[in-house]
Amino acid sequence: MNKALEKLGWDDSIRDAENDKLARVITVQKNSYRISDGEVEYFAHLSGKFLNQATTALDFPAVGDWAEVQKLADEQKAVIHRVLPRKSQFIRQAAGLKTEGQIVAANMDLVFIVNSLNHDLNVRRMERYILATYESGASPVVVLTKLDESTPEDVMRIIAQVEEVAIGVPIVAISSITGEGMEELLKYLPAQKTVALLGSSGVGKSTLVNKLLGEEVQETKDIREADSKGRHTTTHREMFIMPNGALLIDTPGMRELQLWDGDSAIDTTFQDIEALVLECRFTDCQHDTEPGCRVQEALASGELTVERFQSYLKLQRELAYEKRKQDQKARLEEKNKWKQVSKELKNKYKFR
Repeated sequence: MNKALEKLGWDDSIRDAENDKLARVITVQKNSYRISDGEVEYFAHLSGKFLNQATTALDFPAVGDWAEVQKLADEQKAVIHRVLPRKSQFIRQAAGLKTEGQIVAANMDLVFIVNSLNHDLNVRRMERYILATYESGASPVVVLTKLDESTPEDVMRIIAQVEEVAIGVPIVAISSITGEGMEELLKYLPAQKTVALLGSSGVGKSTLVNKLLGEEVQETKDIREADSKGRHTTTHREMFIMPNGALLIDTPGMRELQLWDGDSAIDTTFQDIEALVLECRFTDCQHDTEPGCRVQEALASGELTVERFQSYLKLQRELAYEKRKQDQKARLEEKNKWKQVSKELKNKYKFR
């Protein structure tokens, strides 16, 4: 295997492309791409065939993707012919009313779910990120920033809150200013592994990136003191190579995370509730007024919080609704496709 590609995280798991035609997408800005083969970076565009064959936004390259390309070395440009199969992909429902998935990052091994240790921390939002991360195929790590601005008592209290929803997920509290906790965080950033940083605006992702890279590569802004809400700094997705060889994908802050999928990951995210469900007397228990309901027993005793259970039910409803929208969209697209085929056939044989 080409050592330059290994530097970008290639693990030889995909063998259906020639090494000299491989490159990794390191920056996406609207329809503009920057790729690297481990030695040279190229500005790239999509081939005409690619554009004709792509049917959804999920078909287009994302940061972290491996692609088969044609390099135009003299111009330091390249043409992307296809995206190789992804081992993981973090997808969210795109903003707006249109039913469309948006890939935030691809081929990552870990996702750092970044939150700050201030009053903007929201455990319900964290549940969403954990669910989406498990669904992506990557493993989550919760990173709590701004340790230097918090008292030891507050840190212990917040970590206890996070542990209730991030069951089995590593939690690391850090300060990008003093460096406290960074040594522990680096254990999750080994060479040639890819980590995506996700979280809301103002939680300290850009400051963390600068700290990890040892230089100011991302602009940072202070948060509003009135409500600890962040301001957007990162405006596009970009992958960086750390001094130790790890690969770091920084992403713009997300005000909200609308789920795209998560059916296969909800059991893992809410494994505490799923364990209680298995102990119910009836297998079809609705966890309402049925006798012998273990969930209701846990709610009554305080073993399970009402907020946690309501979040579980809400996310199940949201996923079911999203699934119905996607199925309806797929049916309409299929119907329209065959309408178009029929129309083209009629026009072709109209005068024969």
